[in-house]
Amino acid sequence: MLTTVVFGAKGQLGRDLVARFRRDGEVLAVDLPEVDIADGPAVESALQDLRPDQVINAAAYTDVEKAEDDEAGAFRVNDAGAAHVASAAYRLGIPVVYYSTDYVFGGSKQSPYEPDDAIAPLGVYARSKAAGEMATRSANPRHFIVRTAWLYGPGGNNFVEKILRAAATRPALRVVHDETGSPTHTWDLAEATAALLMTSDYGVYHAVNEGACRRDEFARAILRCAGLNATVTECSSDEFPTKARRPGYSALSNARLAQRTGHVMRSWEAALDAYIKRRNSRG
Repeated sequence: MLTTVVFGAKGQLGRDLVARFRRDGEVLAVDLPEVDIADGPAVESALQDLRPDQVINAAAYTDVEKAEDDEAGAFRVNDAGAAHVASAAYRLGIPVVYYSTDYVFGGSKQSPYEPDDAIAPLGVYARSKAAGEMATRSANPRHFIVRTAWLYGPGGNNFVEKILRAAATRPALRVVHDETGSPTHTWDLAEATAALLMTSDYGVYHAVNEGACRRDEFARAILRCAGLNATVTECSSDEFPTKARRPGYSALSNARLAQRTGHVMRSWEAALDAYIKRRNSRG
């Protein structure tokens, strides 16, 4: 029976990874406070005790704004933590999955980024994830580095939930129009991860729901799927100044994922509709 360890199991992605991989065998869900991935000996001890067949590192420092004032904290988890997990997996001779982000790109391209495109991270969070990619690659040749984008799932403080909360109290929303990316449902990312782990085609991949949209387009689609009547007015990101710089364009291409696994990601519109229905079914 296949045994999978999921670090960061309590997060929005971690929850769906645990649910998805239970279909294939035993899942050992690991998170704070039991194990801090930034604690190398703790990670080593956990994996030596559990002896899994594969390791998925979904633990991450994801607060993009806070990272600008907490560079050490972001790198502690996203870089050093990634190295600890990948190294411990290497010593067991097993593959590791590390999740990265569309934010490692600078945003100057106007067509979907491919895995081999040059990265140009703009902020602390993005730099810490890029460092985590390098740490994972260096520590374990049996790695899947999976870049994703605009992630949303059950229990997360994500863009979908923020829009739904805002629409519950305000009839009109202002949403930026100068950020384009690829919204991604956590369940779909978990399915893509399972497809990758069925292969030994290690390397860097992109896994997002197919297609791309602007933030304001995404917000309108969220409201439409939820049957809410709030209106969305587009505005410039300059009207919502942030500490962290973000790429204006960061759509990702799934071509390598499809070519090497045969797994095709559904459209972001279909995934969003499925998420809203899933959300409603939970009451």
